[in-house]
Amino acid sequence: MPNREPNDPSIHTSHQLLERVREVLGESLERPLAPGLYLVATPIGNLGDVSLRALSVLARANIIAAEDTRHSRKLLSHFGVTGELTPYHEHNAARERLRLLARIRAGSSVALISDAGTPLISDPGYKLVREALDAGLLVSAIPGPSAALAALTSSGLPTDTFLFAGFLPPKSGPRRTRLEELKSSPATLVFFEASSRVARSLTDLAAVLGPREAAVAKELTKLHEGLTRGLLDELASHFAEADELKGEFVIVVAPPSAEDASATDDVIVANLKAALQKESFRDAVRSVAENLNVKRSRVYELGLALDRGDEAP
Repeated sequence: MPNREPNDPSIHTSHQLLERVREVLGESLERPLAPGLYLVATPIGNLGDVSLRALSVLARANIIAAEDTRHSRKLLSHFGVTGELTPYHEHNAARERLRLLARIRAGSSVALISDAGTPLISDPGYKLVREALDAGLLVSAIPGPSAALAALTSSGLPTDTFLFAGFLPPKSGPRRTRLEELKSSPATLVFFEASSRVARSLTDLAAVLGPREAAVAKELTKLHEGLTRGLLDELASHFAEADELKGEFVIVVAPPSAEDASATDDVIVANLKAALQKESFRDAVRSVAENLNVKRSRVYELGLALDRGDEAP
């Protein structure tokens, strides 16, 4: 830390900031936490990213349900949080869900945290939230760190519309099938990936999606954080030649170009057949053209060919 003169205004500002943090956190800690389920986002690497509200909820919760208690105990110990910690993961969720809901009904507050980031994003918890809501119990989100959003916003790719697709299948065949399903989505795609599969996934992404712009973020907010940008085929080659990869990765892929996004004749005909089951020819042509963002004249010609029993032109 650089030496600062006693009259340095930044010292006064720092003292004011610390005092204000103590006041805000202290006032929050004095208020009892209402019975309910609290979805608390925790740091994805840098512990400084934890919010004051997250600390306040974790400190006051009667129970903290964590995906991996050994991992979460390190975070809680760092901030001096000593509440009851219980495991909640995919292997015990059916049993623990009933127990946690019963505790909330009895007046307890339950904080749900994942290993890192925002709960329910590629982590268990969806059924717990749904059943809590169905039972009329309080569910409150305490927003904060998210690897998906951190990678998206730092990628330099469009952020107005995006699709978080989680982890791709581990084997190439199912992975390419899944990518074919996502290929025409008019959104920036965001994937989580294990370090051992990054290069192979990028190869499949390039093969299915073509030379789209993409970015690969690794170890976000951590010491060895990095972001590599380029076309998918370039990134596939780069990571195939890289030394042993370690850490957590997020792959962000640009949406298809206008030309790539154009619906094929087969897609138009399939949609037209479905529409004709419930609409007149004229209405079906109009709705398909609007839904697929293609010219009505093109849909009309394909519809006439379909009516004649011809092959699609």
